[in-house]
Amino acid sequence: MTTNQNIQENVKKYYGSQLGSSCDLQTSAASCNRPSSMPQNVRDALSLVHPEVIKKFFGCGLPFPAKLEGCSVLDLGSGSGRDCFAFSKLVGPKGQVTGIDMTSEMITVSQQYIPYHQEKFGYSKPNVTFLQGYMENLKEAGLQSNSVDVVLSNCVICLCPDKLSVLKEAYSVLKARGELYFSDLYASKPVPDHMKQDPVLWGEGLGGAQYWQDFISLALSVGFSTPHLVSASHIVVFNELKVKTGDIQYASATYRLFKLPNNPVCDGEVTYRGTIEEFHDQLTFDSSHCFKKDVPNKVNGEMVLILQSSRFFPDFKIEVLDTPNTCVKSPQQYCHLNPFLLADKLGSSVKQCSKTCK
Repeated sequence: MTTNQNIQENVKKYYGSQLGSSCDLQTSAASCNRPSSMPQNVRDALSLVHPEVIKKFFGCGLPFPAKLEGCSVLDLGSGSGRDCFAFSKLVGPKGQVTGIDMTSEMITVSQQYIPYHQEKFGYSKPNVTFLQGYMENLKEAGLQSNSVDVVLSNCVICLCPDKLSVLKEAYSVLKARGELYFSDLYASKPVPDHMKQDPVLWGEGLGGAQYWQDFISLALSVGFSTPHLVSASHIVVFNELKVKTGDIQYASATYRLFKLPNNPVCDGEVTYRGTIEEFHDQLTFDSSHCFKKDVPNKVNGEMVLILQSSRFFPDFKIEVLDTPNTCVKSPQQYCHLNPFLLADKLGSSVKQCSKTCK
């Protein structure tokens, strides 16, 4: 058995039999996904999810982008199915949600609640499917290339030993102009090898957490757009795990990336029309871009291409500034994508994400 297979088997055991609920985790990650700051439609969708599904959910964020209605969605590492069932409500009866997870116990939990949520949402037929498989090999699980509008994930890629394969597979199954929108744990510096050998550290997402700058480089190497940092919060490590992690800090962060056409990119001016449900006055696209209705914003060429190419195109008036030098790609600076700086700005998770179980 290879090292990667050993890690996968340990993670299966950790989430399949060792953890009874999110309260058994040894970090504050699970309590960082409270829906209080989310749009009303997301809060409503989450409130309809069966309590037993929520109890067995282990995510670290709230990866719910705007404008999912009618989309085909893939959830990597769907676990008990909490996010998938919420996505089921958000995509509507004409959308489709697929969850994939390698843990048979989690697939069993999620599958048994499909009829409950179909009835709860008033759908004539289910729009959710759960597959057992590995996100490093989506085709083996039956997923086709260029078949999905949005790939989502909630604190699972950090549990995977082969992150390059995960990003490549996500890129492959996305349709042209599709989006990868996901939450995960990140480290303040590269995690040393001895920590990666600890099954509990890996099971908690700490041993396999990427150094955030390494993630940026990896995503770009696969072909994705520059990641856009949406939100972040500090993670508190409890008990003896704090001794093991030493001076490494951890943050939960949500990034969004797009599969863009290889077109020349020119800077431009974009104006939000206020046409997206729940975002009539303004649309917060990420931590650096907040588009107020009817207010023009100058943006760089890549953002122009994202808004021109993605599902957000009808919601913006876009004027490309095709003037000298605006189509030249300048060197990127990534300090604004540092989740630790954003977490500092937003406040400590000691206050926001205390370890409480009710």
